[in-house]
Amino acid sequence: MRIEVDDLVRPAVRALLTEHLADMHATSPAESVHALDLSGLRGPEVTVWTAWDAVTLLCIAALKQLSPEHGEVKSMRTSTASRGRGVASSMLVHVLDASRRRGYERVSLETGSQNYFAAARRLYVRHGFIECPPFGEYVSDPSSTFYSLVL
Repeated sequence: MRIEVDDLVRPAVRALLTEHLADMHATSPAESVHALDLSGLRGPEVTVWTAWDAVTLLCIAALKQLSPEHGEVKSMRTSTASRGRGVASSMLVHVLDASRRRGYERVSLETGSQNYFAAARRLYVRHGFIECPPFGEYVSDPSSTFYSLVL
């Protein structure tokens, strides 16, 4: 598996992001969808990585700088065919390593509270994230679960 910084122009990457956003809107109320679209992922405070097996896209993830000490994991999405193979775990380790290199003291994230997101929540807990109150610009929302990890 090869993980690289991505410029979001390849069709496979755009298709996976489109699938991600469609699923978020299908499983959460509109006001509870916090996934970034292409323009949001292109912001100067965001770095996007993709994971590949030769020419096959496996996973995407982003890291948004909230402050010089605090980053947020965004847009974690593993392709359907790549699930259950440890791809998301490897990508999360990559994002956390990048966070440490940047000097972040903490990394946080928001994910859904619905059953659809249970595997994601288990992944984050396995990597040491703990539930926390809303952070940044988030507000309390029954459709969201917030996590943070002190690095």
